[in-house]
Amino acid sequence: MTARSASPFLGWLGIFRLGLVQASIGALVVVTTSMLNRIQVVELALPAVLPGILVAIHYFVQVLRPRFGYGSDVGGRRTPWIIGGMAVLAAGALGATWATTLMPTDFTLGVTLAVVSFVVVGLGVGACGTSLLVLLSTSIAPARLAAAATVTWVMMIAGFIITTVVAGKLLEPFSLSRLVEVTAVVAAGAFLVTCLAVVGVERPRGAAGGAAAVAGAEPPVDFRAALREVWAEPHSRRLAGFVFVSMLAYSAQDLVLEPFAGTVFGLTPAQSTRLSGMQSGGVLVGMLLVAVICTAGARSRLGSLRGWTIAGCLGSAVMLVLLALAGMAADAATATPTLRALVFMLGLANGAFAVAAIGSMMGLVGRGRGSREGTRMGLWGAAQAVAFGLGGIVATGAVDLARLATGSPAIAYGAVFVAEALLFVWATVYAVRLSREDTASTAIVVDGDALDPAAHEAAATGRS
Repeated sequence: MTARSASPFLGWLGIFRLGLVQASIGALVVVTTSMLNRIQVVELALPAVLPGILVAIHYFVQVLRPRFGYGSDVGGRRTPWIIGGMAVLAAGALGATWATTLMPTDFTLGVTLAVVSFVVVGLGVGACGTSLLVLLSTSIAPARLAAAATVTWVMMIAGFIITTVVAGKLLEPFSLSRLVEVTAVVAAGAFLVTCLAVVGVERPRGAAGGAAAVAGAEPPVDFRAALREVWAEPHSRRLAGFVFVSMLAYSAQDLVLEPFAGTVFGLTPAQSTRLSGMQSGGVLVGMLLVAVICTAGARSRLGSLRGWTIAGCLGSAVMLVLLALAGMAADAATATPTLRALVFMLGLANGAFAVAAIGSMMGLVGRGRGSREGTRMGLWGAAQAVAFGLGGIVATGAVDLARLATGSPAIAYGAVFVAEALLFVWATVYAVRLSREDTASTAIVVDGDALDPAAHEAAATGRS
């Protein structure tokens, strides 16, 4: 009948549909972390630390991702968690917007509601995003993992861009009441798109899986026991360490790069913004290159996701060290082209490692004890969220301390870039160890039984 009925894996249309969910998450996240940030600081003249704390809260709440993943494991379906998580995220975005409108008249009430709302936003992102990645991981052919990771990441960025453009136009002329209306439109649209995107995508649990559950072949365990089982798996523990360290280095760049360009190289705000756009362009190119190469050469060394993860981390480390050296020898008149080239290459390396790392996570989510895919992905997602929450705070604080200690902005920023480079090297060590595990073992052990890779993929697919 259809291609899908002949294959247990989703086709490109199915991947695109799930990518729409990621775009919807991106649309609501950009409203709460970017648009409200600007309004609180500029229009309401509030301290910049306030939105910074609120954004950090939504990251740290996502430490609960393993619990959400466990819930979808026990229930055996991801779709209800995706739809429910999106509903919670939409409610949190509306609450955060309402809180912002209250701040000018009742600051205490507004901030209190904002804190609660950003907790809700974090819960929604964690519940929806974790189950979405698990559904993608268990529904896609291994050869398409890199491409699927790229599609979902690019569509999330598209969600950012489309929302900011459309919301920006709808907000003119600006008023707080109009802000609530625009957020409501975005929230309703994101929820509707998510519901339409996931309908019919998730395959029902097989009869064998249902019979096993009824017969009690694998008695359910509580969350803590399930998390201990996942943490006891060497590859799960090491991948969690890799995700935390690499994403700490990756996120630390966000709040440092533009101030570095302005302070050390004398770039104007418009020029530094274009520089940031150049880095984002490099990230996109790096992701697309890795996706194309890994999809076309899936059975060759060139198509190894782990190899691209290692190469991307090392490339990022090298570019950060070169940025530090360029800053210490900075001459705005002659060094700006070099700065642009280095920033683009940094983005290229970041994109390569990011999409390869996400693809590797998706490929490893089914390895280990059965019915733990959600808990496993939740563990890795929690590591990423905590790293993102810490990255900007640690990097900006380190710059301030280094400037006080040295009195030189170039040395201060250079020291932070070198520290980030060392984090990428540390992440490379994790990636190499994971790669050696794959190379050294010709079979995968699951619950004490040896399975060859093909059988493991079939088992992971059956458990979805």
